[in-house]
Amino acid sequence: MPKMKTKKCAAKRFSKTGTGKLKRNHMGGSHILSNKNRKHKRKLRSSDIVDKSDMKRITPYI
Repeated sequence: MPKMKTKKCAAKRFSKTGTGKLKRNHMGGSHILSNKNRKHKRKLRSSDIVDKSDMKRITPYI
């Protein structure tokens, strides 16, 4: 059986940390920012770690 191809859409959205966890960015920070307050927009700039239950689903594609 050949190797599984990397899903490029997933590879661009997630990156691995040094400890093997998956890092992701928050969604919703690219447009219609006038309706969001400062605190919310500041939170969207930071990255986050993927939840453990979702990692099992995402990891095979990266």
